[in-house]
Amino acid sequence: MNSSLVLGDRREVGTVGLVAGMCGFYAGALVLGADLLAADARAGGGQGGAVGVILDTVAAVFIIVAVYVAAVVIVNAVETVLAGRLREIAVLRLLGAEARSLRAAVVRGATLVAALGALAGVVTGTAVGDLTRTLLVAGGSLRDADYAWFPTLAVPAAVVTTTAAAAASWVGSRAVLRATPAQALLGASIPPAESRRAGSLRRLTTFGLIGFGALTLVAAAVLGEQGGPGGLLLATLGATTSASGFLLGARMIVPALVTMVARLLGGDPPSVVAARNAVREPSRTTRSVLGLVIGVTLMTTFTAGSSALRAAARSWELTPTQAVQTDEILRNVSVVMTCVVVVSSAIAAVGFASTMSLSVIQRTREIGLLRALGFTADQVRTMITKESIALSATAITFGMALGLVYGALGAQSIVGFQTDGFVWGVPGAVLASIACCGVLLVLVASWVPSSRAVAVAPVEALSADR
Repeated sequence: MNSSLVLGDRREVGTVGLVAGMCGFYAGALVLGADLLAADARAGGGQGGAVGVILDTVAAVFIIVAVYVAAVVIVNAVETVLAGRLREIAVLRLLGAEARSLRAAVVRGATLVAALGALAGVVTGTAVGDLTRTLLVAGGSLRDADYAWFPTLAVPAAVVTTTAAAAASWVGSRAVLRATPAQALLGASIPPAESRRAGSLRRLTTFGLIGFGALTLVAAAVLGEQGGPGGLLLATLGATTSASGFLLGARMIVPALVTMVARLLGGDPPSVVAARNAVREPSRTTRSVLGLVIGVTLMTTFTAGSSALRAAARSWELTPTQAVQTDEILRNVSVVMTCVVVVSSAIAAVGFASTMSLSVIQRTREIGLLRALGFTADQVRTMITKESIALSATAITFGMALGLVYGALGAQSIVGFQTDGFVWGVPGAVLASIACCGVLLVLVASWVPSSRAVAVAPVEALSADR
């Protein structure tokens, strides 16, 4: 089975290649940076081997985080593409194609695009790292040592990225199994609803994971208050468990939150249509914001945790010199962590913009109908922009709320016994930066698809297949 028959134009799965490329670039640059610092330590007579092991481990952890975010984005991208092509898939089923062959075609096509993107990203990231190292050595900021031009871990990182993309495309291609020949005859364009039994099981598991995670986080905070060992590990378990619950139940939680935000858009016709479009298809709504929620949560968690630790350190009985050194160390750690997590957030932002663009393309006929009924080009732009506002505002607000809670409880689990009261930190500058980036994301995510939508004449839009 040719993958183009299922996935359509390669441009529609361009998000997969772009996200894989970003992961590859990040992995290549990060691994090369770890090798660079280890070689610099060896040249200075330090323990280069031990430093290399530590740095490689840290790099691997952050690469895994980025790959996880990328996998979520790829799942959403594949689901979005297939949701818009469900009618074509059902026709293929009507003509005798098996669901397994269709799903295999999806995986092959997405994996090929991801592999090319990851390879290009790794090569580019390594080249940029080599150029940066050459400039630093020439400027005297680094010792002139025997540096590797291409790190050995870069290839495994590209393989991990491609494998994650293949697994994500397999998960995202579940729609092809639900497209029956009867749907082609009926002209259906959306997958059937989840069965009552599956829905009940999903709700039970979702609330169970969230509840267990919340209790674990509270236990970690109590353990940190008593000075017991393992508080941070317990907090990590609680955050991971509750986050898994939010991910599993995202289709129940996210649309409800978007509905509340959409009510604030206004009462004019573009706002009313935007509010309805934002929540009309819960699956599409969830796909649009899920990756962005993860990115914002990660960034807010690390910065809020660092801010809480710095606030707690000010109450400790330290000498002025110790206080300055401690604050500087925590500030530097916060900056490094934020810079590392920014890449994951950027991947999530790309996923949001791409999903938004695809969803508008798939509604060409609907937009043409609105134009025929009297909507002006400006009203169409306003409608798409406000829909993007509702989705991104929900993602950013929800992600910030989760990140503040996770960061504070994580800090409490570490230094609660050294600090009176609850350890709390609100990184105002970072939250303001996230909000500003959110505004920019709305403009980018809405302007391109809206310009494309209004460029199509109403008659042509009404004659479109979707």
